Amino acid sequence: MRLNIKLMLVLIISLTIDSCGLLKNNKQYKSKKNQKSIKQSSVIENEDQKITSFDRAELYIKTYSSVAKSEMNKYGIPASITLAQGLLESGMGIGYLAKNANNHFGIKCHKNWKGGRIYYDDDEKGECFRVYLNPLESYYDHSIFLKHRSRYSFLFDLKSNDYVGWAKGLKKAGYATDPKYSTKLISLIERYNLSRFDNSNLKTSGLNKKEGKKYDIIIHKVLKGDTLFSISKKYNVDIKDLIDQNKIKNKTIYIGQYIKIKVKE
Repeated sequence: MRLNIKLMLVLIISLTIDSCGLLKNNKQYKSKKNQKSIKQSSVIENEDQKITSFDRAELYIKTYSSVAKSEMNKYGIPASITLAQGLLESGMGIGYLAKNANNHFGIKCHKNWKGGRIYYDDDEKGECFRVYLNPLESYYDHSIFLKHRSRYSFLFDLKSNDYVGWAKGLKKAGYATDPKYSTKLISLIERYNLSRFDNSNLKTSGLNKKEGKKYDIIIHKVLKGDTLFSISKKYNVDIKDLIDQNKIKNKTIYIGQYIKIKVKE
């Protein structure tokens, strides 16, 4: 009888130890499983943070380059300047004002603004900024804002491809208080080659009084490999006319040169 009792005690102790071991192992397993689950969840939550700043900038440029070029053709503001300001002021499209107000240029309410408003700490606490229905409205308003304010009027005397002049002019006119504002704009333009959007052919219409026929004037930027012959063939014009209209000396053109081409409609 005593022997049976001892065997029962040994068995109970053994089972207790085993169950404790299983419980401990199970807890460890659950702990590892939970850690793995948390880690995976963290990766999913931070998926959008994996994109590099360069890729994010390129995505922004791809999204808004068309509207920037369109506004350039309407108002004469270099597309490179518009895109650089958009990148900088909107934090590449993910800044507070861009996400919450569709405001990509940091334009404040000012006196005559009758649209939506949002308040945000900038140069001063709780400043009023404009709210737009979508980012495109922000781009349209940016053009109007610059075009119809007298302090920016001197900028429109500059060429539409003079991004350096525009960047320095915006700083001079007080668009931003950052002392490095113009430097930052120029840096963005040159880093992402935004000046390529300033080079689209610009067309204006006119009337050839002698012939009484309408014509288009196309502004062509000379690229690598261009010759007077290839340009004349491209636009179906006479080489002599190209030389005379642009006062080209020694029949020599250079990369980056702008050539005016008169083309009949």
